[in-house]
Amino acid sequence: MSGPAALIYKQFVKVTDPRADRGKNHNLLTAKGNQETLHRKLLEMFADFGERNYQVPGLRKHTTRERSHGREELRIYYTIKPPKDDVFARWPNLGSVGMVYRERQSGGKQQCETSFFISSHPPRVKHLAGLIRDHWRIENSQHWVLDVIFAEDASRIRRGQAPEITAAFRRLALNILKQDTTVKDNIRGKRLRAGWDETVLDKIYAGFNRD
Repeated sequence: MSGPAALIYKQFVKVTDPRADRGKNHNLLTAKGNQETLHRKLLEMFADFGERNYQVPGLRKHTTRERSHGREELRIYYTIKPPKDDVFARWPNLGSVGMVYRERQSGGKQQCETSFFISSHPPRVKHLAGLIRDHWRIENSQHWVLDVIFAEDASRIRRGQAPEITAAFRRLALNILKQDTTVKDNIRGKRLRAGWDETVLDKIYAGFNRD
């Protein structure tokens, strides 16, 4: 495991380490293309569950429907304890794996999307559904900030793993700027000032490195 996937793995292990905060820390990770092996394993596993009409021992299901501003959204959550497998064994303290099916209807158009996740939480599906919704809100908010401050959507980087690597560094930079307490400015201002003045950049980096 290397590149952005390795950074994500290290963060998951750090947060879910039972030695930290007496085991009270938990985490949830959406499995995306930059965790190719994990994503493929979950896809194959839940495809098999689907062929069995999701009638699988231990598999839990939760359904929600929401209507807002002329849009209707159906979400179906599935979660189960991770089976014994070499892929899942790479993720210490893994408590559950799952899938979310989303179906949105708006203006006569229908959109369907399936995503997968892993978590250190046990497979309590309603609890995980709430965490996933919070996770999406944070991701959407972060995407807006990355686009406004780092012009992520306008990026022309397309080849190989370069988009994933660049995205990982943008998020790292954003987290550093958010955590910084040495410079009194908003995130955009901190980024600009760090680019203009190496003294400011050194302060921000030193504060992050000290933590």
